Amino acid sequence: MTDDATTRAAALLKGHRESIDRLDAILVYTLGERFKHTQAVGKLKAEHDLPPSDPAREAAQIARLEDLATRADLDPEFAKKFLNFIIAEVIQHHKQQQT
Repeated sequence: MTDDATTRAAALLKGHRESIDRLDAILVYTLGERFKHTQAVGKLKAEHDLPPSDPAREAAQIARLEDLATRADLDPEFAKKFLNFIIAEVIQHHKQQQT
């Protein structure tokens, strides 16, 4: 590779990494906002003696995310695993709120 090509490649790499860093920040803040709402849901469930999980809603959400993933050119199985991980964490929070 020539010095010019290496310099261009380094600049492109830097740009991609900056975009990745911004997207990581968006993901973290988005998850933080999501968990604020799921904590409020957990509080409501605890106050009204509702179960910590809602299998029908969870299944609908997984199907919805798989569809979104397909449209976003993201592996639907990855999206499903990701959402299942988040749902498991939320259910744990809800169970803690009920004790």
